[in-house]
Amino acid sequence: MTAMAPARTQPDLSFLLDRTSHTLRTRMAAALGEIGLTARMHCVLVHALEEERTQIQLAEIGDMDKTTMVVTVDALEKAGLAERRPSAKDRRARIIAVTERGAALAATSRRIVDEVHAEALASLTPADRETLLRVLAVLAEGPLETPAETPRPTRRARQ
Repeated sequence: MTAMAPARTQPDLSFLLDRTSHTLRTRMAAALGEIGLTARMHCVLVHALEEERTQIQLAEIGDMDKTTMVVTVDALEKAGLAERRPSAKDRRARIIAVTERGAALAATSRRIVDEVHAEALASLTPADRETLLRVLAVLAEGPLETPAETPRPTRRARQ
């Protein structure tokens, strides 16, 4: 005999956010892959262009662990898109400097990211788009800003 699952009384927020996030990540990966970038490479390039930032600062912005960050910067260096340099502010620190070629590719990748986002929101009315983005920002900067501490780390979906 099988037990009947209780009827849901509320939408499954976890499923909705997980599903849409996964689909958006796969679309972003495909679009950026066409120009030879990953989402992480894009993130490092655009944030390194904004101001002088260390590898550690960029890893925090991109929510990357140290190993992933090193691999990402190594790939950017190998492609001639960025390089590690001593910081002008702190000679002990090293920053990630974007090359001219990297800056040009970052401009292209920004356009691609904007297009993927626009496509994802295209079925919504302008008012619904504005509401969705505003409410997600409230959640991201408020109650869902900080992950809970757990004895076993929660695995993220494989990218």
